[in-house]
Amino acid sequence: MSKHIAIVGAGLVGSGWAIVFARAGEQVMVYDSEPEILDGFLTMICGQLEALKSYELIDDVDAVLGRMKICDTLEAAVGGARYIQESVFERVDVKTEISAQISALIDTDVIVGSSTSGIPASAFTEGLSNRDQFVVAHPVNPPYLAQVVEVVPAPWTSEATVKATMALMDDVKQSPVLVHREVEGFVLNRLQGVLLREAWALYEEGYASLEDIDKTISVGLGLRWSFMGPFETIELNAPGGVADYAERLGPLYHSIQASRQDTVPWSAELIAKVEAERRLKLSPDEFEARREWRDRRLMALAAHKAGQPEE
Repeated sequence: MSKHIAIVGAGLVGSGWAIVFARAGEQVMVYDSEPEILDGFLTMICGQLEALKSYELIDDVDAVLGRMKICDTLEAAVGGARYIQESVFERVDVKTEISAQISALIDTDVIVGSSTSGIPASAFTEGLSNRDQFVVAHPVNPPYLAQVVEVVPAPWTSEATVKATMALMDDVKQSPVLVHREVEGFVLNRLQGVLLREAWALYEEGYASLEDIDKTISVGLGLRWSFMGPFETIELNAPGGVADYAERLGPLYHSIQASRQDTVPWSAELIAKVEAERRLKLSPDEFEARREWRDRRLMALAAHKAGQPEE
């Protein structure tokens, strides 16, 4: 019996997952209910693999491609799989439907990970007889370059499912983060959400332009954040470590937080203003080229980090 990896949903995230698993030597079966997405899958994959090879992040494009197979049906993709990565549209009803379909096709030892960015697994697996086999495995896009994966169990996800998912992510050279219980947005998007809230507010209040707000991250905080997280960052920014930092700057951060207690949705007027300023920098027909630029910058960073000592 085959023990391959199945990819359900072959868009940007699903195709990225296909690279992750195939690059690691896994046989990968790919399915999408939209024929046009499957039609463009190999073209997209080939371009990504060629770029990875140019940065020496893979050795053999054909070998990685040879471990991928496109399937015409869901049954063909998931039948005999040991792990299934679901990456369908981010909506509860869509994920509920595909989870039920997958549930009816799998054995008791199969794990189903969902790429959902913030919908907890409990919202779309509650009614499944084998719901203990389902877990969130949320990546950063593209997952073959940004390696962190949030593993988030539902209340009924088995410990065996969680442990096996964490182990698999380690095996395929991802960096799993265990979120002990469900929380809206998980960890990554909650952290990102705080930054975004403040970025939108600072722009709306006229403190800086979009370009300059972005610059504080791209040539400032982001340089450190590419190899250390917020706790280690502050630890090294005070002579006595994190406790010293908290004593010195804790009151400042508390004051900042207190000034943002009354949060409001981004208004239509604010969104329109941000949209107009962004369009001065980048037109919609340049989005794809800019994404490719982003990915190549990430590849260069990944290649650099691969040559550095971990500690």
